[in-house]
Amino acid sequence: MSTIFSRIIKREIPAYIVAESDRFIAFLDVFPLVKGHTLVVPKFEIDYIFDIEDDMLGDMMIFAKQVAKAMGQAIPCTKVGVTVIGLEVPHAHIHLVPIDKLSDMDFTKPKLQLDNVVMDSTATLIRSFL
Repeated sequence: MSTIFSRIIKREIPAYIVAESDRFIAFLDVFPLVKGHTLVVPKFEIDYIFDIEDDMLGDMMIFAKQVAKAMGQAIPCTKVGVTVIGLEVPHAHIHLVPIDKLSDMDFTKPKLQLDNVVMDSTATLIRSFL
């Protein structure tokens, strides 16, 4: 059975896509910690990020770096934090989160509920810096 991320990659489920290459995709998290919270996902299904081949994992981080740089220009923040948890969806992914303080990366706090207009304009703004 395909993961929700694979269904986004196949365009079976809509997403606020920020960036895409032949091997990776980045889209806004629909349950964000903060505005601009983005997921970077390989286009192939693999559950555990450290099972990704070394070269591919390096390329994924370079792709994530490009997205993070654009996010930092688009979203006022001190830094773009990066974390890998890997428990919520069985498809490897990196969280990129605009942060000003450590608590901005607290995944136990309630998630934001942003409307479609905010999500779409945020994705468009980040894309404009790529």
